[in-house]
Amino acid sequence: MRTDAERSRGLMYRRTMAPDHGMLFDFEASAPVAMWMKNTYLPLDMLFIRADGTIAKIAADTEPLSTKVIPSNEAVLSVLELNAGTAARLRIHAGDRVEHALFARKPR
Repeated sequence: MRTDAERSRGLMYRRTMAPDHGMLFDFEASAPVAMWMKNTYLPLDMLFIRADGTIAKIAADTEPLSTKVIPSNEAVLSVLELNAGTAARLRIHAGDRVEHALFARKPR
């Protein structure tokens, strides 16, 4: 997600997502961020990712339609949203590294 409008909409209103798909939010600069599940019908795993590609935090199996704020608790460059249970199924943990061109850039 690149534009503010795209980031704002995210996965809102979607009822399904293929098992091997997700949504990567690029915030363009590292900063503390907060997400929520408003108008999001799919339970998700949210991976909060630092500029170097390491996972800072995983919010697993988030509650659909909730307006509860889910904070990163530290500066992150991006958030990867996956279907709920994907992180556990793939044995993804905080501290693991995500390989993507976004994280090949110099840390910001």
